[in-house]
Amino acid sequence: MAAKTKTEKKVSKIDIITYYMNHVLEHEHKPKSVYKFAKDHKFEEKDFYKYFGNFEALREEIWESFFENAHTLMSQNEEVEHYSSREKMLTFFYTFFEILTANRSYVLYVIEENEGQLNNLKQLKGLRRHIKSFAKDLIEDDNDEKNYSFLKRNERIYSEGAWIQFLFLLRFWKDDKSADFEKTDVAIEKSVNTIFDVFDNTPLEKVFDFGKFLYKETMK
Repeated sequence: MAAKTKTEKKVSKIDIITYYMNHVLEHEHKPKSVYKFAKDHKFEEKDFYKYFGNFEALREEIWESFFENAHTLMSQNEEVEHYSSREKMLTFFYTFFEILTANRSYVLYVIEENEGQLNNLKQLKGLRRHIKSFAKDLIEDDNDEKNYSFLKRNERIYSEGAWIQFLFLLRFWKDDKSADFEKTDVAIEKSVNTIFDVFDNTPLEKVFDFGKFLYKETMK
């Protein structure tokens, strides 16, 4: 067992996450081992394992922390509690993508490292669970207010749709070259409104409008 040196320090989960994100951006590759990673950042290897079983668990935790930060920011706004489900979903996506933008270099590194194959990316597993659960809770709240079963939305289908919607928005945001990612904001608004309109069986003008928007942006 390696002896503790004077240079070793206690670290938090956030410290380790920050060290990891900085490492991959500065070196353009993942750390070779937990031992070397801990040594380079002057903390004990055992402290890594207090929070993570391996690097894959750490990478998954990064995406989950993005969700938790967005959810916390929403919760701190007392007005959000009185929002409709549609408004809550819009607020979540706006907030979440602001957090992604603040960490854009790391997120792009992950996407490019995996050649854009986000559907099968293991490190998104925890995030997928959180987003689906968030969407499911919103629909459950709406369904509780409906008196007739035929008016209620399918929670499973909607939650899965919310995840697919997120993957689309993530790819859109990745390629967005507009100032302050304004087009991503438009895509969020149109996609969320379209999904809710479909579930509410409202006229399909917005679906058509959204389809034209996607076609226009894809063909550029």
